[in-house]
Amino acid sequence: MILAMTLLVIHAAYEFSLDAEGKLQMWVWFGFIPARFFESNIPGGLLPLLWTPITHAFLHGSWVHVFMNVAWLAIFGTPVARRYGATVFFLVFLAGVLGGVAFYAALELHSVSVLIGASGGVAGLTGAAMRFVFQPVRVSRHPETGEIVALGRKLATFPEMWKDSKVRVFTLFWLGINFAVPLYGFVMGTDGPMIAWQAHIGGFVAGLVLPGFIEAGKNQSRE
Repeated sequence: MILAMTLLVIHAAYEFSLDAEGKLQMWVWFGFIPARFFESNIPGGLLPLLWTPITHAFLHGSWVHVFMNVAWLAIFGTPVARRYGATVFFLVFLAGVLGGVAFYAALELHSVSVLIGASGGVAGLTGAAMRFVFQPVRVSRHPETGEIVALGRKLATFPEMWKDSKVRVFTLFWLGINFAVPLYGFVMGTDGPMIAWQAHIGGFVAGLVLPGFIEAGKNQSRE
């Protein structure tokens, strides 16, 4: 809820306190621009690369943009927060943001297009949730009372995820939609919709991988 409110408050301040020039300056100084690695004429040069891989996630282009990310955050971020707690939830979000930036930069290295929006981080939470949200709840009996106790959902391995039809269909559908964005532009001979599909995929993959390390670390700490 704090993250969702932060995104909304920042966008409200962006919309209501800045004119067109001010908004452009926000994009230039706090959005991620891959071409900074090579273009010296972009204001700030290389310096903004110290913070823009993170700060771009807190800027949005419109109310529709921010509300869609907040809604997706509520749906797929909630199970991650409940399973791991607020700190790990936020770390998964940041890992998705950075994974999205990395994949976007790799494919758009010389582009001056500005990447903004929390969708990479939200995609990371979505990927993490796919590891357990469709799995059955494990149960056990209390050793003293004999009462059935819920132990939570197991963390699926990647082969187990592929065998699960719900996970497989959702993942393929989600990836298919994102890969369809550049395909549409190629077929139609245009740039296609202004959607950073690269950030979505990079964030999603980062989120898929992280839970294995998180839970392995927790198991080792218990031992």
